[in-house]
Amino acid sequence: MTAANFAASSPDRTTARVRLRPTMTSDLEFVLSLEQDPQNLAFITPWERTQHEAAIRFPDFRHFIIEGGAELNAMGFLILIGCRSQHRSLELKRMVVQAKGSGFGRAALRVAKKVAFDDLGAHRFWLDVKGRNSRAKALYDGEGFVVEGELRDCVKVADGFDSLIVMSMLRPEFTGRRGLGLEMRA
Repeated sequence: MTAANFAASSPDRTTARVRLRPTMTSDLEFVLSLEQDPQNLAFITPWERTQHEAAIRFPDFRHFIIEGGAELNAMGFLILIGCRSQHRSLELKRMVVQAKGSGFGRAALRVAKKVAFDDLGAHRFWLDVKGRNSRAKALYDGEGFVVEGELRDCVKVADGFDSLIVMSMLRPEFTGRRGLGLEMRA
């Protein structure tokens, strides 16, 4: 799969330019370092290196490096699962962005939606987000994802348990948002 590009306005009206490119094995130290960063660790369940290696190779997955800024430096990564699903239901398994609040996460999510619906033919694009991750939940709400339900206290965290909020967007919702100019053109 080729890299996808997009520029999106962040809440402070600056433009965040991002590109998704397929992750290479040589990128995995960067990916693992982002997962182990204390700013991210509370909101994700990190994978072993071998899990990321498998995701790079397995055809049902798409593992991307998020590149951003004027020089398209590595800013994060994201993983899609279900890319070959007969049900056309794709999961945003993980998205981690280094520079929080810069608009790169929003721009990367918009590119991921375009990839899911336009390139991979998804009917449903879904994710789960930890209940304590209010920043990510606000992003997904603002980008048109709909809450489907909550898996209460299903994830063990350092100080107890956290819930997972399941959210999704369907193709007609994406198309409607595109008609309003809220999504990238095909």
